[in-house]
Amino acid sequence: MASSLDGFIARKDGRVDWHETAHEFARGDTMEPGFVEAVLKSIGCYVMGSKTYETALSFEAKGLGWTYGDKPLFVLTSRKLPRTRDTVEFHSGDLAQFVNGRLRPAFRSIWFVGGGMVSGECLRRGLADEVRYSILPVLIGDGIPFFEKLDRDVALHLAEVKGYKSGMVALCYEVRTTMKRPKLCAAATGPS
Repeated sequence: MASSLDGFIARKDGRVDWHETAHEFARGDTMEPGFVEAVLKSIGCYVMGSKTYETALSFEAKGLGWTYGDKPLFVLTSRKLPRTRDTVEFHSGDLAQFVNGRLRPAFRSIWFVGGGMVSGECLRRGLADEVRYSILPVLIGDGIPFFEKLDRDVALHLAEVKGYKSGMVALCYEVRTTMKRPKLCAAATGPS
């Protein structure tokens, strides 16, 4: 998931029309296909909220493809949504119990993808080891925040910074914790 510089992942109505910017940062890196492929290969499964899932379905309907490949994808929802792939499963209930009881034993790397509510909940519950935060060169003024309703400070350690020719800045933070466990990411890098 990517955000605007002012920390929004979408407009209030869910639109992400601002993802395409005309900015160019000449000294920036190019996102090499090999790098993207390696990151995608390292992901065991994805976890996302229902609105992010609906956005992914709308992108696919517009001919923009399915970003998540054939990896297992777990959608957190109590609503009835279309299941367009065998790799998609819906879950409602306690997030920590689901992650710790079902996903951690089965997957080496779990990526929480998008949704301010899901990202915030994952950080509130201490489920994330790493936060990947991609910032696009635009301010949109209002929208859906990347991390909703954090009820405490979450200490982070900057692990990586990378600027791209598109003007996007990718940040990788480690969540400060004393427990060692399989990696979980609160958000995927880059626009989908």
